[in-house]
Amino acid sequence: MKITDTARAEEVKRHVRVYISVFVALMALTIITVTISYLHLSVTAAVIVALIIATIKGSLVASYFMHLISERKIIFAVLALTVIFFIGMMFLPLLGHSDTVTYKYVP
Repeated sequence: MKITDTARAEEVKRHVRVYISVFVALMALTIITVTISYLHLSVTAAVIVALIIATIKGSLVASYFMHLISERKIIFAVLALTVIFFIGMMFLPLLGHSDTVTYKYVP
């Protein structure tokens, strides 16, 4: 079966439509990020919201612009392992926080 030029043009238009949709989503998330920066959130809440938005944006870029959405299972296994280690590294400072030693001041 030979692919015609019309079929190729339609496929290209479909891919361009997807890329434009992802671009619009990235721009919307950027606007949301800037808007949220003007809200008076606590530092913890601001960091959590920023990390959630950055994770969504990074996932969109990796999935569509780096073509990971159509890759094999091994790519997703490596990506999942990376996410697990990232989450572990995010919670690592909490372990050190409980190790603080308090000294009594003796005059």
